[in-house]
Amino acid sequence: MTTTTPSSSPAVRAVRTALAVSGVVSLIVGLLILLWPGRTAQVAVGIIAVYVIVAGLVNIGIGIFFRSGWARIGYIVLGLLFIVAGIFSFANLPAATAWFGVFVGTLVGILWIIEGVVSLTTLSHGSGRGWTIFFAIISIVAGIVLLFSPLLGAVTLFILLGASLVVLGVFQIVRAIQFAKTA
Repeated sequence: MTTTTPSSSPAVRAVRTALAVSGVVSLIVGLLILLWPGRTAQVAVGIIAVYVIVAGLVNIGIGIFFRSGWARIGYIVLGLLFIVAGIFSFANLPAATAWFGVFVGTLVGILWIIEGVVSLTTLSHGSGRGWTIFFAIISIVAGIVLLFSPLLGAVTLFILLGASLVVLGVFQIVRAIQFAKTA
């Protein structure tokens, strides 16, 4: 009869492996973002373009098999638009990546402004009025700054994401190594 120690049980090995794999993936993606931010962003936009083309094909398939005339036409047209968008993205991937960066930067800027305004509406519901006002002002100002240079803001956020992924990946790998000792 074999006995397994807690550190060699299948559950512990599975958790440790999951921690290690997620840590390594985070570390690799983070390093790719930090070392080749432009290329990594283009790969991400390329993956999105593939998804858009597949979604287009799925919509065309739905349209072909749908019984209603207007829904059929709508799905087919939507599918064709998705496919055209995906093809245009691949035709000029650097331009599509820059456009996507501007879109994300603008979206985050708008969201930060909204977050700041919404936090001001909570002033009567909490005790930290000073912190809430400070947070709201910082959020609104950061959102406005981001709206004035959305691509630079998106690139900065992308670099911060890369640095965060490297740090989190290293911590996750250390957790995987330490996990068996504490289990």
